Amino acid sequence: VHQIHLELAQQITADFHEAFSGPNAKHFTPNKQLAEACLVVSVLDPKVKRDLLKWFIGLQLAEYCHLFQENQDTAWLDKIDRRYAWLKRHLMEFEDKFGPMFPPRWEVSERITVEFCHITRSELSKLMSKRKSEIDVKLLLYAIQRTSNFENLLSRRFTGVTLEESHDNLTTTGRRKSQPSASTNPFELSPFHGIIGKCFEPYLYIYIESLDRNLADLIERFVQDAKQQQQQQQTSTAASLPVEGSGVVLSSCADLFVFYKKCMVQCTQLSTGQPMLGLAATFQRYLREYAIKLLQNNLPKIASPGSIGTSMSSITRDLRDLSTSGLIQNFHSLLKEGEVTRYTREEQARVCSILTTGEYCLETTQQLEEKLKEKVNPELADKINLSQEQDMFHNVISNCIQLLVQDLETACEPALTAMSKISWQNIETVGDQSGYVTAITSHLKQTVPVVRENLASSRKYFTQFCVKFANSFIPKFIQHIYKCKPISTVGAEQLLLDTHMLKTVLLDLPSIGSQVNRKAPASYTKIVVKGMTKAEMILKVVMAPTDPARAFADQFAKLLPEADSSEFQKVLDMKGLRRSDQSHLVELFRSQQLPTVTPAGSSAAAAGGPAPFSVSLNSPEHESSRIKKLEKLIKKRL
Repeated sequence: VHQIHLELAQQITADFHEAFSGPNAKHFTPNKQLAEACLVVSVLDPKVKRDLLKWFIGLQLAEYCHLFQENQDTAWLDKIDRRYAWLKRHLMEFEDKFGPMFPPRWEVSERITVEFCHITRSELSKLMSKRKSEIDVKLLLYAIQRTSNFENLLSRRFTGVTLEESHDNLTTTGRRKSQPSASTNPFELSPFHGIIGKCFEPYLYIYIESLDRNLADLIERFVQDAKQQQQQQQTSTAASLPVEGSGVVLSSCADLFVFYKKCMVQCTQLSTGQPMLGLAATFQRYLREYAIKLLQNNLPKIASPGSIGTSMSSITRDLRDLSTSGLIQNFHSLLKEGEVTRYTREEQARVCSILTTGEYCLETTQQLEEKLKEKVNPELADKINLSQEQDMFHNVISNCIQLLVQDLETACEPALTAMSKISWQNIETVGDQSGYVTAITSHLKQTVPVVRENLASSRKYFTQFCVKFANSFIPKFIQHIYKCKPISTVGAEQLLLDTHMLKTVLLDLPSIGSQVNRKAPASYTKIVVKGMTKAEMILKVVMAPTDPARAFADQFAKLLPEADSSEFQKVLDMKGLRRSDQSHLVELFRSQQLPTVTPAGSSAAAAGGPAPFSVSLNSPEHESSRIKKLEKLIKKRL
């Protein structure tokens, strides 16, 4: 039987050679004898079929190899379509003439196509290596696009079953051949994807470099457009940086990410390997450039807070001697004299617009990183990291908020300085709120609604603006309270009234000037209540008598448990005490601070009370009646 197998194999192989490469090959027509011989080959040793098909496929592609030799004009990339047209034409002729002769299970057309792809990839690789300098991005993308279209066509025409077989171990039955097809990877879009196109991957750096140049040009165009819009803004008060309106995301930002999306889709079609890392690095470079050139550099400049002190130094020192009535008459001129340069409404809108753009960039950059990691080969995903770029956009947002806060602080600074210049010891009666409170309130009503309106789409950052302003303004206000010295009891009452009015305005700051009365965020309210309550407590201590000394120290410790000796001394300065009179009170206060570390098991420690003042609070009844009287007095004044 084995000998019969060998003789049959030799006879059938010889018949095929005679038919297809013999003297009468040009006049050969398929016949039933060769078709039945193929069925015999299917049950012989698999090597017989393998060798026969290898010879036959080589014969079919001999013309292709001759027509597209590397020294032929048709071999270069600009004529790549001709290669694929040749195969389409040849397959149609082959299937019309010889298709019925071969068993369908042999998939001869697919095998010819697969070998054609392998030869083409090898030849193109050698050719491009020799003529690298002639490849530009236009030619490269043309060749890649035509190749990709051809591969997609093949995936629709063939199952790709022969691709799953080992090149050296062709299967002999249709049953075994169909099994791998059922287990193909469901995530593989095309079994022929990259079968030729892989040869272009080493040259995709040309494409990445081209993208780099295009992005550089795009950023430069954005910069020039921004400059033109700012020039228009200077010549026309109605103009603003974003054409679409105030506080909106800059259109250049959307343009940039649309371009990024197109690049990513295109690069994914070309390769999901190393070139994707090059693309990610290019994206990172121009995200940083956008953050600096289009956002950070376009933020309007603001006068330095340090200049305020200089401008206020010229305020007349005679204010100390003004009476209350004289103070009211001269207050507006005092404020006017301390006016400073501020942002215009258009500049405020520009800062808000850059802030919202920074927010959009931050969120989109996060999505971009996720998308890049999803598209790139899994083993390269960890090498994509856009956290530095996200940090840059975070910084832009923080800078915008800080500039808005600084602008509003700058507006309020003259009023605070004027407050500290008032002759508080000469005030004889408590009246309505002072002019500086009205001035501060006016600035808040002018600025906050503009910021709120422009940050309508970024509510959380508007809240951050309010929180940062409160965290910055209230400590400054307290420092200016300490500068109100010397101050009489009536003056302290007036200042307490002003503080309470300012506290009310600050609590309502997030919705100030709005028809919709929305409750302020709890985090913001907590900051205002804590800070302004401290200011009120300072003034209550100022109104308390220093005699007896221990009671005064106890009162200070009770109302201001977190204060230190330096603040205690500032309160004494406000009361107008001489240094010699202060020393005893300061020593007494410091002595009360000594038992901060209580022995283990002490009642104060066990109760979780404020350790620094555990001794002075052992008898709180001592001052409670006096505090109540002071509170009644303040309520009556209010």
